[in-house]
Amino acid sequence: MENTQATIEILNDLIQINNDRIAGYELALKELKEEDADIKYLFTNLVGESHQFKLELGTEVQVLGKDIDNTTSASGKIHRAWLGVKATFTGHNTKSVLEECEFGEDAIKLAYRSAIEDEALPAYIKDILYKQQEILQAAHDEVKALRDHVQ
Repeated sequence: MENTQATIEILNDLIQINNDRIAGYELALKELKEEDADIKYLFTNLVGESHQFKLELGTEVQVLGKDIDNTTSASGKIHRAWLGVKATFTGHNTKSVLEECEFGEDAIKLAYRSAIEDEALPAYIKDILYKQQEILQAAHDEVKALRDHVQ
């Protein structure tokens, strides 16, 4: 029972950070200019990705007999607020938006790494997380590459 509770907490934490990611990219989309259509397209896809991740994780929480926690984390709220403040000071610079999104991608990668390392997590849940982690790594790399190419 103790491992089940730990698993539920880990899954709900990952749901929260995916909520943070969705909210962060939705804010970032508002900060981008019309000429950033390719970046807007990417961010919209990343929002969809996190919705899919939440669905997969939430299904597992429900199978374990608990409710899904659909809130955002306090650190995510702080991160989104800082993104807005930074955008105000930088004049909504595309590069600064991409830098902040990369920072967010680093945070979610760390959360997944930490979850996977937890010994209480069953192997079948780790398999789900490994697949999501691989997709998150590709997203991180794409955001970083865009950041490196934007002036």
